Amino acid sequence: QVQLVESGGGLVQAGGSLRLSCAASGSIGSINAMGWYRQAPGKQRELVAVITNGGRTNYEDSVKGRFTISRDNAKNTVTLQMNSLKPEDTAVYYCNAQIREIRYFTYRDYWGQGTQVTVSS
Repeated sequence: QVQLVESGGGLVQAGGSLRLSCAASGSIGSINAMGWYRQAPGKQRELVAVITNGGRTNYEDSVKGRFTISRDNAKNTVTLQMNSLKPEDTAVYYCNAQIREIRYFTYRDYWGQGTQVTVSS
């Protein structure tokens, strides 16, 4: 079994920073892309940032220059450093990873349970 567990969410004032972390655990064979998504009330879930196994990154336009995604392949973790936070960043943030379990040939998408980020004015 594979699990993704997020941590680091919370309440912060506009202009502040938060660091989200996600750890994958279980019978992991290999991990391809890892990323962060977010969903605000009444809105679709959207990609915030993604990082490939080789370290290539992509960001949603509104967070470029403010957020940084990174990963530690040895520890099976992905991190999202969030700086200069704005009230519109308020959402539930979800960790996502494409993981192949050791007993399977194919990769599957796994999701964390979500962590709340609230940015006050």
